Amino acid sequence: MAFKGSIYRRCKCTEPKLDESGQPLLTVAGKPKLRELGAACPDLDKRGHGSWYYYLNLPDGPRGERRRPRKGGFLTKTDAEDAAQKLWDEAHAGIDIDSKETVADYLRRWIGNRADLKDGTREEYEDDLENGFIPALGHLTMRELRTQHIQAVFKDIWAFNEVKKNNKIAAEQAKVVCRAAHQAWKNTPAPRPPHLRHEWNLAKAALKEALAKPRQNTGPGRQLKLLNTLSGALKAAAKEKLITENWCDGVIIPKYEKPEPLVWTPERIARWRETGQVPGPVMVWTPETTGEFLDASVDHPLYVAYHLMVFRAPRRGEAAGLPWTEIDMAQGTANISETLVTNRKHHVRAETTKSRASKRTVTLDRATFALLSALRDIQREQKITWQAKHRKDPDKYGPYVDSGYVFTMPDGRPWHPDSMSQAFTRLIKRLGLPPIRLHDLRHCAASLSLAAGLSMKAIQALLGHASYSLTADTYTSLMPQFAQAEADATAAMVPRRAAPVPPTDPDGSRQPDEPASEVLAGPPQLSLVLQSTPEQPVAA
Repeated sequence: MAFKGSIYRRCKCTEPKLDESGQPLLTVAGKPKLRELGAACPDLDKRGHGSWYYYLNLPDGPRGERRRPRKGGFLTKTDAEDAAQKLWDEAHAGIDIDSKETVADYLRRWIGNRADLKDGTREEYEDDLENGFIPALGHLTMRELRTQHIQAVFKDIWAFNEVKKNNKIAAEQAKVVCRAAHQAWKNTPAPRPPHLRHEWNLAKAALKEALAKPRQNTGPGRQLKLLNTLSGALKAAAKEKLITENWCDGVIIPKYEKPEPLVWTPERIARWRETGQVPGPVMVWTPETTGEFLDASVDHPLYVAYHLMVFRAPRRGEAAGLPWTEIDMAQGTANISETLVTNRKHHVRAETTKSRASKRTVTLDRATFALLSALRDIQREQKITWQAKHRKDPDKYGPYVDSGYVFTMPDGRPWHPDSMSQAFTRLIKRLGLPPIRLHDLRHCAASLSLAAGLSMKAIQALLGHASYSLTADTYTSLMPQFAQAEADATAAMVPRRAAPVPPTDPDGSRQPDEPASEVLAGPPQLSLVLQSTPEQPVAA
């Protein structure tokens, strides 16, 4: 439908205002008052003089208000006609062309209307919008917002990443200087020269300043999360007819590839001990290393929690938020139905599980069941002991908190999820084990389940994954032992008159007269050996 309105040309040329007698009107300062000639300028016939405008006659608004938008500044008449037609079509398609709502106002309105979000998710979205997009885009109206504006936000992120990269290098260099200054002071026999202490103090001050600067890279995963948050908001705006399309669809960011778990093989451990370099962001212990960890951490206050996470794979928040009421001591099961989550200020609150699939009932193995039974008795003794301390010295010992959670501190309060992670990191560092995150114990549980012969569907249910593909894509290639067995099984399908003899290894792993069939059999299948469970763990 062709637009209704007009296209005209005008300019900003001026002439003096005249009174009734034809004399110029003057301002208070004595200067002549001016008026624009507009469409009456005699120079409009000259090429390039003035600009083109459109004026539309749109249907009246829902409250009967007149809608007569006009806009100028177009170089050609065709440009003005195209813009007028585009606005006319948008208006008749239901787009709110009269809206003056800014990006900041809309994003806050959108997040305020999201009653379907959990508190934790809402806080994350608010943080993304308030700190990531509103400072850069908030002044624009929703009608002005375009893809290039959003792309510019990510260009700024990339530029700041370079600054943070340099800050990180500077901080590492400052650490080296500070360490050297400290060693120089420490290794000098007393009485030490004052300048050594002064140089150490200067190095500490420089290190403190370097560490205060931002160093954490905003990687592809974080950028994707930011873009998805804004895209969700703009998708709703497009449905609301506030904008014509989702301007996030054309934004280009670095490709994000989810890191796959890597096993801490002996070769990787040896390299880590030499260089301190971790092969990847997600690492998994072998069954042998997992057993070493469990054997060495029996006396730790969180040993039972770690044991549960190794074998039954709850998430950190699910373990921290597990109440005694959801453990069936008769059936030997744990019902995972809630989780303790933290926000950016490290405040804790209880929420429902991550997804519908995360709400699950897991059967406890005998060792974990025995440990939980012992822990319940220990917790009762801790309650009696703490209450006695409170009665004796209430100023030093507060009242016992009967929180009802399985994993608690001596005063009954549940463990803070962040404190659980920090305690785990300190423990494996003290034990000298290759580093993993507390969350990676779930990956250990999956690898142990694979080694024990569980199906991928059973592992999906154990982990509480929403989709089979997520479990399969993550763990199919986790254990190299299975790849070896599969390769040997494929080769064994082809009948041969004489088995090919592999060359003798340089380290003498096969002698020339050793039967080839024994070498080709491959390594034995992994097996998990569970040692007897202590009668009860040591109390915190």
